[in-house]
Amino acid sequence: MALYNYKAVNPDGRMVLGRIDAINLVDLEMRLRRMELDLVSGEPLRRHHLLLGGGVPRREIIHFCFHLQQLVRAGVPIIEGLTDLRDSLEHPRFREVIASLIESIEGGQTLSQAMEGHRRVFDRVFVSLIRAGETSGRLPEVLHSLNESLKWEDELASQTKRMLAYPAFVSLIVLAATLFLMVYMVPQLKLFIRNMGQVLPWQTQILFFVSDLLVNWWPLALLPPVAAVLGLRILLHHNPLARIRFDGVKLKLPLLGQILRKIVLARFASTFALLYSSGIPILESIRITQDVVGNLVVRQGLERVEQLIGEGQNVTAAFQSTGFFPPLVIRMLRVGENTGALDEALLNVSYFYTRDVKESVQKAQQLIEPMLTVVMGGLLGWIMLSVLGPVYDVISKIKV
Repeated sequence: MALYNYKAVNPDGRMVLGRIDAINLVDLEMRLRRMELDLVSGEPLRRHHLLLGGGVPRREIIHFCFHLQQLVRAGVPIIEGLTDLRDSLEHPRFREVIASLIESIEGGQTLSQAMEGHRRVFDRVFVSLIRAGETSGRLPEVLHSLNESLKWEDELASQTKRMLAYPAFVSLIVLAATLFLMVYMVPQLKLFIRNMGQVLPWQTQILFFVSDLLVNWWPLALLPPVAAVLGLRILLHHNPLARIRFDGVKLKLPLLGQILRKIVLARFASTFALLYSSGIPILESIRITQDVVGNLVVRQGLERVEQLIGEGQNVTAAFQSTGFFPPLVIRMLRVGENTGALDEALLNVSYFYTRDVKESVQKAQQLIEPMLTVVMGGLLGWIMLSVLGPVYDVISKIKV
C-alpha cells in the first residue's frame, strides 16, 4: 500500500487536496467515494517525500483521545465516532490517517490493528494500550489515561522550551552584537591603535587575530563547530557504544543531568503504571517502557530488570539490582508489590517526579539567566577592554 497525493471534489463542488493510503488508483477512487469525494487526479508520493512528512502534532492526538473517549463512553460505534472525528479535523495529514483507520476497520481489523500501520502517529505504547483496552472492555478508561499522559508530555515539553527560550534569545542577541564588533568596529580601530606606536597587550593581539580570522576566513571559523556537530551525530548513529557512553554522560551533567534523570524516571513510572493498570502483564509492560525512556543506559537497566523478573526474582529486587533507580522508587515498588497496588505506587512516583521536574526546571531557569548574563557580559567587556585599553594608555601618557 502506497501513500497517494489526490485532488478531488466534495459534494459542494469545492476542490479538495490531500493524501491517503491506497493500493492503486482504483482503490484510491473507491476510498474517496466512501469519504463522499470524487477523484480528479492522484499520484503516489516519492519515497523522499514520505520521509519528510507524516508527523501529527501532539495536540491533535490529545484532542483525538478526548473526543473518541467521549464518543465511545456514550455508546457510539467506533466507525461512526471516527467518521465524526474525521469530518471535524482541520489537520490534513491526521484527517488522512483517520480515514485510513476507518477503511481498515471496515475491512475487518480492530482499532489497534489499524493503528499498527501508522507507527509515526501512534507509537508502540499507544497501540499496546488500545489493544489492552479492547481486550478488557475498558477502552474509554484507556483513552482517558492516554489523554492525561499526552497532556503531561506536552506540558513538560512546553516547560523545557520556556527554560531554553530566554538563554537562546540572549545568546543570539549577544552573538550578533559580538559579530558586529569583531567584523565592523574592531577592523576600523585596529589601524588607529597600531599607529599609536604602543606595544599591544596580549588580549588585544588575540582580539585582532580573531577579528582578522572572522573577516577574511569566516568559512573556516564556522567549519570546526559544524564539523564537530556532524561528526558527533554520525558517531552516535553508527556506534552503539559511543551512544551508550553519551547517554551516560548526559545523566551526569552538573545541572541538566539531574533534570534529565528525573524526566526519565517520571516518564518510566507514568508509562509503566498506565500499561500495568490497563491489564498488560508486567514483563510486557517493562518491555514496552524500554522504548519510551529515551536513554540507552536506562534501557539496558530495564532489559536487565526484565531478565531478572523472568528468572523468578521479585519486582523490587530486580529494580534495585540495576543501581539506577533511587530509594524512593524502590520503596514505592516494595509497597506496591506487598499491597498488590503496584500501579497506584507507580502513579505516586510519577506524580512526585513530575512535580520535582517542574520545580527543577524553574530553578534551572533562575540559575541560567544570571550565569548567562555574567558570561556574555564578560565577553563583551573583554572586547571593549582590549580595544579601549591601549587608547586609554596613550591618553594617560599625553596628560603626564
